[in-house]
Amino acid sequence: MNSIKRNILLNPGPATTTDSVKWAQVVPDICPREVEFGQLMNSVSTDLTQFVADPTDYVTVLFSGSGTSAVESILCSCVSQDDSLLIINNGAYGERMVKIANTYKLNVVEFKSVPYHAIDLNLLEQTIQTCTRKITHLAVVHHETTTGLLNNVKLIGEICVKHEIDLIVDAMSSYAAIPIQMNEMNISYLAASSNKNLQGMAGISFVIAKVSKLEQLENADIRSYYLNLYEQYKYFSKNKQMRFTPPVQTMYALKQAIIELQEEGITERYIRYTRSWERLISGTYRLGLSYLVPEAHHSKIITAIIEPDISQYNFPNMHQYFYKHNIMIYPGKLDEFNTFRIANIGAITYKDIDTFLDLLEHYLTSISVEI
Repeated sequence: MNSIKRNILLNPGPATTTDSVKWAQVVPDICPREVEFGQLMNSVSTDLTQFVADPTDYVTVLFSGSGTSAVESILCSCVSQDDSLLIINNGAYGERMVKIANTYKLNVVEFKSVPYHAIDLNLLEQTIQTCTRKITHLAVVHHETTTGLLNNVKLIGEICVKHEIDLIVDAMSSYAAIPIQMNEMNISYLAASSNKNLQGMAGISFVIAKVSKLEQLENADIRSYYLNLYEQYKYFSKNKQMRFTPPVQTMYALKQAIIELQEEGITERYIRYTRSWERLISGTYRLGLSYLVPEAHHSKIITAIIEPDISQYNFPNMHQYFYKHNIMIYPGKLDEFNTFRIANIGAITYKDIDTFLDLLEHYLTSISVEI
């Protein structure tokens, strides 16, 4: 097996992958309607469910597309015109859910919270209690990659049980790293994708849902033909096939990524990520930089770092500097702070973070002495 040039992706996904995941895509051509490929997808679906729930009561519905397609599938399929959806907006991805819901003209209550502080759960519950309409669904991003804030889904789930609300969780950048138990957290619908902590290739998104909730959607209004969650679930249950053409080679890569996650373990993967994060934080402090989210509420997966106060500093230039060294970094997404973001997910270790920090020190030193 030939080695492939290795880039270190410090963006929040797609993440750096192993050579074995890359090579898993090199397979004989196959019609995706063959029984063999259906068995592969069924195996992937079951495996994805088992990471967070009991496949007896929950099921994974696969889609071709980015993670946003899974989120949109849930919102457009599960929230009727008679329902009311409360969306917690404390970052760019909570805001994206609001935009999706407004596109479908859903009854939306937007609960805004600061992107770098924990949600005020008392205020959240008060909002639910005082709303003029009965809140039927609540949507939240588990890990808000705008800043690295980890929302406390378990406590939010307890509020939802108390008020008979279906909890929808965007777990795009927490799934397969931060342990999740859907039943214990009272999650009805969870969205994720193949290309972040799973360390697979981009192109597959999925919804993990409680079967009893999916069955209730049989007569729901159809708002999207392609993203209809119930139809996708029912068709796969009967035929072990997606309704439309799946990304064949990407599915083989995902199966290999799942095998590698099973070998490493979710807890162990998070420990590896955490060690890289600790290295990143100690290095940024050494360089005189700071980050936004306090450790108590930090995911330890992605970090929004305050940009240095150096007149010659320019993020696009810094990006290009790292790009030339085969390292990819990401800009910030906040209006009130100038930040850049560093993720420590994927097939990397603390040694890769050390490489990044050495280069960062060299770059900051070089622009500090420029005249």
